[in-house]
Amino acid sequence: MKKTFKEYNFFNSSILKALEKIGFQYPTPIQEKIIPLLLSLGEEEERDVIALSQTGTGKTAAFGLPIIQKIDYNITNPQAFVLCPTRELCIQITRDLCRFSKFLSSIKIISLYGGVNIDSQIKLLKNKTHIIIGTPGRVIDLIKRKELHLAKIKYLILDEADEMLNMGFKEELDYIIKMLPKKRQSLLFSATMSKYMNVIAHTYLTDPLEIITGKKNIGADDVKHIYYMVNHISKKYLALKRIVDINPGIYGIIFCSTKKETKEIAEYLIKDGYNADALYGDLSQTQRELVMNKFRNKNLQFLVATDVAARGIDIHNITHVINYNLPKESDIYVHRSGRTGRAGKSGISISIIQTKESKNLKEFERKIGKNFDRIMVPSGKEICEKQLFYFIEKVKKVVVDEKLINNFLPGIQKNLEFFDKEELIKRFSWIEFNRFINYYKNSKDINPIHNNRNNNFRNNNFRKKILSRSKKFKKESFSKLFLNRGFKDNLTKMGLINLINQAVNDSRIHIGHIEILSNSSLFEVEKRFRKKILIGMSRINHLGRPINIEIKN
Repeated sequence: MKKTFKEYNFFNSSILKALEKIGFQYPTPIQEKIIPLLLSLGEEEERDVIALSQTGTGKTAAFGLPIIQKIDYNITNPQAFVLCPTRELCIQITRDLCRFSKFLSSIKIISLYGGVNIDSQIKLLKNKTHIIIGTPGRVIDLIKRKELHLAKIKYLILDEADEMLNMGFKEELDYIIKMLPKKRQSLLFSATMSKYMNVIAHTYLTDPLEIITGKKNIGADDVKHIYYMVNHISKKYLALKRIVDINPGIYGIIFCSTKKETKEIAEYLIKDGYNADALYGDLSQTQRELVMNKFRNKNLQFLVATDVAARGIDIHNITHVINYNLPKESDIYVHRSGRTGRAGKSGISISIIQTKESKNLKEFERKIGKNFDRIMVPSGKEICEKQLFYFIEKVKKVVVDEKLINNFLPGIQKNLEFFDKEELIKRFSWIEFNRFINYYKNSKDINPIHNNRNNNFRNNNFRKKILSRSKKFKKESFSKLFLNRGFKDNLTKMGLINLINQAVNDSRIHIGHIEILSNSSLFEVEKRFRKKILIGMSRINHLGRPINIEIKN
């Protein structure tokens, strides 16, 4: 049985109390490996460490908790120094370390980053300080002003140092490292083993011990990887909007390649009635914190961001990451997709690709060790159906405060007494539903009209042909099959037809009535092909999970 933090006896009572308040009970795999290592080694044995672990696995706690435990509160100079590439990551680490040390009144933790008044940070440095978290630019500025002194640092933590080199901070890193004492313990943490990691290890670390949980540069196990295909860049925003609308309740980050594109996509979403905002490098720190707080508090449904701006974002319950563009390198994709599926929760990483990018996708699959499932861009009808049933589910689950509503019921009933039950249902549904109906009533299929990269999906004309030909057959010639996937699994009628084509790839098969329910689906096929479909569909996956299928009659 897995041991708790308390049972491991790693930490003092104050830290354990903070962990209990946060809700941290069991250490993650990276924490199980790193924490005992950092706590058990004596000063003479302290070795440098490279720790690789997927995003969302608790790396900050892995280094932060032991450092907090080992700090000597009687020393007034900084003893631990965490260097990270972006302001967001700096703020996030500071926030986490303050949460871990909530009941340790003696410890002093400060963050140093640009975009805010430097005088307030200088003032903080003049007081007793134990742990500093900083970004390269502001740290160097304070060193040159002789306000920051790193000569007595015992522990250096480089968090996402590969990204610092990727952002062009090599000279800054060299300058800062020279200010540190040679006798120190250096810890390097990252989610991926990028081309820069070996450079950092050889330049700044001494005989490092390598700790790896999972596999190098592999996507997180709790994230499903899917993609939608369009044949031209002009169709990307249309596809994005349909993806968003087919996933009611979505709360996610949309990654774009450039600042210009980030601003444009955020503006389009806002114009179309979504709660969205953009995060990119040129924003002031006040603006960035405002955007992040709105997103963290779920006042925003979508954060549209560049890779650099979103580095280190650690927000729970993000349901989806959407790659408006595929990144150039697989390790960037790993970082992006790792914004969801964190802390043991599942998530979905979606990529919108053009047909010409299929080869790039295959390369990503190979490098990160994950399969990407293709899903067809949904039709307007499918979206309207999904949104309607989502609204119905919300109505079913709503908790009514009887005391508050009872005072108004007589007036409500009097105003609505002219309508029968069916008319009321229509009207209340339409209030919620009309914007989807009106927007999608004349929508067209935007899927590419050719086979996918594995030649398993039929083109749109073939799908129409299947549906129209099936009407010529008598009902007695069909069998009804049951499938353990429904609209909650992002399955649509067209998606079901695609699964059948993928499983069987036989143009002679005709499909009858299809009914997509919440967690399951029913569909009709010719009896002579039902065995072939049962065998074929039992061999394929949908969103990384096996399909269960059985005959109903």
